[in-house]
Amino acid sequence: MITDFQTAVKQEEERLSVLHPTSDDIPSCTRLLDDFFLCYAVGSQMKSIYRYGQAAECRAKFEDFKFCLSNKTLSQEEKRNAWIHRRAEWWASRRINGSSEDVWDLRTASLKDFPPRTASEAYTEEGSSHVNEVANSNPSK
Repeated sequence: MITDFQTAVKQEEERLSVLHPTSDDIPSCTRLLDDFFLCYAVGSQMKSIYRYGQAAECRAKFEDFKFCLSNKTLSQEEKRNAWIHRRAEWWASRRINGSSEDVWDLRTASLKDFPPRTASEAYTEEGSSHVNEVANSNPSK
C-alpha cells in the first residue's frame, strides 16, 4: 500500500499520460457538462439509490465542468497536463484513502486446498488409492 500521496500522484500522472497521449483524448467542456446533467437523470439517480441506498452526489461532476471552464485560456497541451494532474490527484486519493468499492483484500498467498475437491474427484482419488493398496498388498505378483 502506498502511503506517500505525492508518489501516488506521480505514478498516476505517468499512467494517465500513457492512457491519454494527446489533448484530443481528454474530455471537452461540453462532454463534462453532459456528464453533469446525466448524473441528475432519473435513470442515474435510480441506479444510485438501488446500489448505494441514496441519491447520487453530482457535485464532483460540476466541479470537473468548472475546472474545464477555468482552463479555457490555456493551450491544448497545458489543458491536457492540468486535466491529467487533476485526475491523478483524484486516483491517488482513492488509492491512499480507499473507496467504498474496496471490498476485496489482496491475498499474498494462495489458499490451502482451494478449490475444494468435488465429490466425484474425492471418490475417484479414494477408489484409485484403494486399488493401489490392494495391488501392492497382493503377494501373488
